[in-house]
Amino acid sequence: MVSTGTPVAGPLTAADDLRRAAELYRRVFGYQDPSHSVNPRLLSSLAANGGSVVGAHDLAGEVIAFAYGFVGTDGEQVYHYSQAAVVDPAHQGTGLGRALKRAQRDVAVATGQMRMRWSYDPVLTRNGHFNLDVLGAVGRWFRRDLYGVPGTDRIIVDWDLDDDRRARAAAPARAYPDDAPAADDPAGWFHPHRDGDHVWVSLPSDLATAATERDRTPLDIRDELRRAVGALMADGYVAVSCVRAGERTAAYRFVPEHP
Repeated sequence: MVSTGTPVAGPLTAADDLRRAAELYRRVFGYQDPSHSVNPRLLSSLAANGGSVVGAHDLAGEVIAFAYGFVGTDGEQVYHYSQAAVVDPAHQGTGLGRALKRAQRDVAVATGQMRMRWSYDPVLTRNGHFNLDVLGAVGRWFRRDLYGVPGTDRIIVDWDLDDDRRARAAAPARAYPDDAPAADDPAGWFHPHRDGDHVWVSLPSDLATAATERDRTPLDIRDELRRAVGALMADGYVAVSCVRAGERTAAYRFVPEHP
């Protein structure tokens, strides 16, 4: 149950909970296409075979947050892959996102998986801040059109589930530099700015508004970000932070993978 204290998430196993989790998933993402649905029976199988199916309830017993994942491998490492996490809009900003990831972490560690990966849309800078700055994950890979259609570029993050080891390996904190392009000046967006061995890339925090103001389409704006971020990550840089740099500007910070 979710109370007024620290949010708590844990495994979902009851058939009714799995059905409600699937309904929450469709509602939050606004999916109408049946192919985008989550099958409650699949969730049950995942939970019974090393996957994670976790969530949180409100005081009335309704599922208000849900995440699921499975064991993955790239041929060299075994990790837990978090496919999706959703929080009811009425309960966002209450810490449930972090509670979901910690619950998934507990499941992964209990089954011997010490790393977790997931993808996110790099234009969603609030998600970037949560993944990189709040959780301490690292954006290691850029995947162009991950889901096979335009507008589905993704950054894949890698999260070390050993909290102490992750803290030791974290890149030192650094503020958005004074000599960087002026915050909120569109002329500076998407142009890498070097700050010692770190590189900053600023971008609009509201993609749709930025596209309208510049008489461009959202895909045009995405393509500018793709070129900047894709090139850096192809050159061996990883994303370690995404912070607010102005009223309508956010900025990613990249560091060399192997300094």
